[in-house]
Amino acid sequence: MQTFRPPSVPLVTVDPYFSVWSAADRLYDDHTRHWTGKRCGMTGLIRIDGKTRRFMGKMRTEEDADDAEIEPFSQTGLHVEPVTTLYRFEGEGIELEVRFTTPLLLDDLELLSRPVTYVSFHVRATDGRSHDVRLYLDVTGEWCVNTTDQPVVWSRPEISGLAAMRMGTEEQQVLQRVGDDTRIDWGYCYLAVPDAGGVETFVGSVRARERFAELGRLPDADDERQPRPVDRDTPVMAAVLDLGAVGADAVERFAMLAYDDICSIEYFGRPLEAYWRKDGTQFEDMLVQAAAQYDDVQARCGKFNDELASESAREGGDSYRELLALAYRQAIAAHKLAVDPDDGLLFFSKENFSNGCIATVDVSYPSIPLFLRYNPELVKGMMRPIFRYADSKEWPYSFAPHDAGCYPKANGQVYGENKLENQMPIEECGNMLVMTAAVCLYERDPAFAGQHWKLLSQWAEYLLKNGLDPANQLCTDDFAGHSARNANLSVKAIVGLGAYAVLCRMLGKPGAEEYAKEAAAMAAQWVDMARAADGHFKRTFGDAEATWSMKYNLVWDRLLGLSLFPQEVVERECALYLDKANQYGTPLDDRADYTKADWLVWCASMLRETDDFERLIRPLRNFLHESPSRVPLTDWYDTVTGKQVGFQNRSVVGGLFIRLLQPVSAF
Repeated sequence: MQTFRPPSVPLVTVDPYFSVWSAADRLYDDHTRHWTGKRCGMTGLIRIDGKTRRFMGKMRTEEDADDAEIEPFSQTGLHVEPVTTLYRFEGEGIELEVRFTTPLLLDDLELLSRPVTYVSFHVRATDGRSHDVRLYLDVTGEWCVNTTDQPVVWSRPEISGLAAMRMGTEEQQVLQRVGDDTRIDWGYCYLAVPDAGGVETFVGSVRARERFAELGRLPDADDERQPRPVDRDTPVMAAVLDLGAVGADAVERFAMLAYDDICSIEYFGRPLEAYWRKDGTQFEDMLVQAAAQYDDVQARCGKFNDELASESAREGGDSYRELLALAYRQAIAAHKLAVDPDDGLLFFSKENFSNGCIATVDVSYPSIPLFLRYNPELVKGMMRPIFRYADSKEWPYSFAPHDAGCYPKANGQVYGENKLENQMPIEECGNMLVMTAAVCLYERDPAFAGQHWKLLSQWAEYLLKNGLDPANQLCTDDFAGHSARNANLSVKAIVGLGAYAVLCRMLGKPGAEEYAKEAAAMAAQWVDMARAADGHFKRTFGDAEATWSMKYNLVWDRLLGLSLFPQEVVERECALYLDKANQYGTPLDDRADYTKADWLVWCASMLRETDDFERLIRPLRNFLHESPSRVPLTDWYDTVTGKQVGFQNRSVVGGLFIRLLQPVSAF
């Protein structure tokens, strides 16, 4: 089993709402939690020959009730793979493996969109004897409320072949709650188990845990005291699987955790359902399909885990393999996949623990390497809301918007109250041009650019006039404040213009050579303006000689085959990053010790030798392994203390996959 200790372990990772993690070394050391840190309780118990042990979560709902807990079933291993998390426990002559699988396979959007996580149990005897084994699993009403004072109701839907329970809020205010540090309080959480005999289920008081611990069975009838607030005798959905006599041959059972959100997104005033509903599939039918396809899905997920592990280790070493295994599900599950009758497929990000914005351009930009590698159509899905909004009368500026609203409502930009001084004009114009060119080049098809040519041309003109020497403004690293003459932002403008020239050429539009020459001339000017006396390149033009910064935007000059900047710039920059590294990585620039994980890996990917790449990213891996900040992968942290500065569970960690992209010129 792996020695890497993730700061928080992905368990259920479907979308920004249906997302539950374990922020502890062992699965039973703490309650399971939503990515925001709020408790989403899930408890697992195993009863062996009449003796009960706890392998997941807590028995008690009080945070300080450790003295009342029953003995844990000793955890002996943890292994996080791209779409699977595996725990191993052992004792009393029994080995238990618990596997959480969310099949986020990017080549199968229907499967990816299904709001289902499988919890698999593999049990076998290790002492040559036979043991009577029963398993208990429950989830609390905390999974379907924003705050625990909200009343919930529950029921038992009749689903062919499944023993199923569901729970949701009494009010059902669909798509009404907007914000960042929020949890879903509409729709219904499901716990469903194949009804193949030896299954008991119960919905009601959390005291069902105690009854199982003492007697090995559930209450005889569901609790009828509903509705009631989650913080009052917490309601749970519980299932018991009687495995009977277990010997040396492993016994396997599984349960499904699922969420029916009814409607997922409001898109310019129109409610949208999740992608998997596009052909009219009903939730119960989807669950039946998910159960029937269990073996096939597990096999496909295992194959993908092995393929990505092999590729990432080959391209970047073991540290890189561990990073990508942890980042994969997070990057995808920070989105919601939907379809609009007019605009087609849409892939909405949520700017988690930042400001809650939806479809944020400078969050999409760092995330795209993962999606370019496996399914560029999803990058188009990120961009379509921005193109639609920018082309409307509601957007007053000639540059690209920052976002399309606040999750889950994509009704128009909310960032900075839309004031001019709070915008990111060069940042977002450059991002949209680079992303469009990347999609068209990696798909070898310019049609997507042709559909939005007017806006792309408008944004290219903006960069031509304003991009070389940026005025005082924000960039994606807005936590650092406004900055004038930002050298890295200038790189983005130059690369954006080069990307536009490529699109002109692909579409046979006039101006390809002119824009390519302008971009090359600007790059030459950039070298003179940014160079310090000792040869390194400064953070801002005209700045003090000692300043420096990560020029992470340079990576697209190579990947898009532009070759605008001399190789000397990349070599000097990369040498600087290696020289400036602290214990947990290279800082973003000379002003502070914090860094951004995505930009760090982008810079590392410009290092040609695998050993140098590993040298730059290994501190990031060590940060995650050692950080006291037990949160889903943060992209903003301190390189000296190893503590989170801000942000967690963001889609930008898709950027860590950039080492897997081959330059377009290699096609």
